[in-house]
Amino acid sequence: MSQMDLDFTDSELHRYSRHILLQDVGAIGQAKLRAARVLLVGAGGLGSPLALYLAGAGIGTIGLIDDDILELSNLQRQVAHDTSRLGRNKADSAAETIRRLNPEVRVEIHQRRLDAAAAQELIPRYDIICDGTDNFPTRFLLGDACHLLGRTLVSAAVLRFEGQLSTYKSHLGAPFPCQRCLHPEPPPPGLVPSCSEAGVLGAVTGVMGTLQATEVLKEILGIGEGMAGRLLLWDALDARFRTVALKRDPECPLCGPSPRIRDLACHAVAPEPVLCGVGAGA
Repeated sequence: MSQMDLDFTDSELHRYSRHILLQDVGAIGQAKLRAARVLLVGAGGLGSPLALYLAGAGIGTIGLIDDDILELSNLQRQVAHDTSRLGRNKADSAAETIRRLNPEVRVEIHQRRLDAAAAQELIPRYDIICDGTDNFPTRFLLGDACHLLGRTLVSAAVLRFEGQLSTYKSHLGAPFPCQRCLHPEPPPPGLVPSCSEAGVLGAVTGVMGTLQATEVLKEILGIGEGMAGRLLLWDALDARFRTVALKRDPECPLCGPSPRIRDLACHAVAPEPVLCGVGAGA
């Protein structure tokens, strides 16, 4: 994280006054937020509320990576965009919204797909990475990359009326698990439908993206109990949250004592990314 600057303009003091009033945040905490660099992978249903709340909170630099184009069906849940921007790149559109909300935030736009090369190039530039993707190959690439490149990953997912959330910081060692401790391999193609196939209640993405933003802020500020080693599950229809403990898998192919995944080569060369990690390093 960049060196903190405790000098605030009158405008900043006014804008962030409700943060500064908080005993667990204060001026020093707000300076931490201003010094932070956060990368959002995906500017859609999860990335939209995530981007808005991080920008409102005063995160100094927000990176947005997305190669997708805004479509009418996105607007039911992707609230960082509007009808006038249909056909535009989502990262570019979200950046415009962020700048209008908080011109003091620096936005870095990456209009590209997150592949192994992009992960190697971009992830080391940021302090915390946020997973707002909607497919398993990219999620597993991101989880592997954050572990190997030494970055904390705050991940959320939604489908239909349900959401889940966790933070992964396995690069710090035991007892923190990685994403593959929970799911060693992606599910077979077609087993789990996408939101475009099964649908999603728009407000569910808003709740999970906002929870994701909260965890990012907690990680930067160093307050509260984080979600590393825990998985939050939410059923919107039953209005129930539950949390389950995640343990480090001693046989994990990524963070175990004898890892088979030591780099991102499998993501770069595998013709079917869902098979990445099978026999890697063997």
